Amino acid sequence: MLQTMKMHLTVLTGASRGLGAAMAEQLLKNGHRLLTLSRHTADLWVVAGSDLEQWTADLVDAAPVAAQLEAWLLAQATRPLASVTLINNAAALSAPAPLHESSADDLSRALRVGLEAPMLLSAAFLRATAGWAVPRRLLFISSGLGRRAMAGSASYCAVKAGMDHLARAIALEQAGLANGARVASLAPGVIDTDMQVQLRTADPARFPEQARFAALKTGGQLDSPGDAAAKVLAYLARPDFGQNVTADVRDA
Repeated sequence: MLQTMKMHLTVLTGASRGLGAAMAEQLLKNGHRLLTLSRHTADLWVVAGSDLEQWTADLVDAAPVAAQLEAWLLAQATRPLASVTLINNAAALSAPAPLHESSADDLSRALRVGLEAPMLLSAAFLRATAGWAVPRRLLFISSGLGRRAMAGSASYCAVKAGMDHLARAIALEQAGLANGARVASLAPGVIDTDMQVQLRTADPARFPEQARFAALKTGGQLDSPGDAAAKVLAYLARPDFGQNVTADVRDA
């Protein structure tokens, strides 16, 4: 009798561009069952042995998306799976500027997409998979700016610092549970994405560190999204994943 091959199930937010799209492509190449949650679908190549489902969702209103995810995960409970993972990668870009010059809409969107949505999605993920007898992993894509403040980027710094501390709290909760999820908030390094374009082309009068970010590009110090994705996914697959809750790929 042929045995059904067990697949790794991954849920990934912000998969339509940059690091998220690169992670999605690499997961699909490695035979994962992948569910993406993004504002736009991506043109992703699904190889034999992998499976892709894409939801279009604006995580500025994450509560209904989290409810949908919880119901969907509950429906997967009887499938033969090797592991289940949630990668909270989505973030809302806003123009670099001092806090007092930032619009209320931009600040609200940054916090809701970057921190409220990961919190709600993580809660749904943990509830729905609590009884699953497979490894469970929860990965937050953080930033060095969650650990080092930078003028002109207050909302992004606050979101990533909050994400780090959220991960620490969840890790403490899960440590006391049978088959508790392993949790990490990982800084992925400096990547040549749309955010970097914003930073290096910003008005220096509103963003004092503009020249430093421009120099990163001219100095060839930026990872491509593909290279960064490979580092992040390698870290996720490590047997000691979750031992260091707030980690950085550059320290690995």
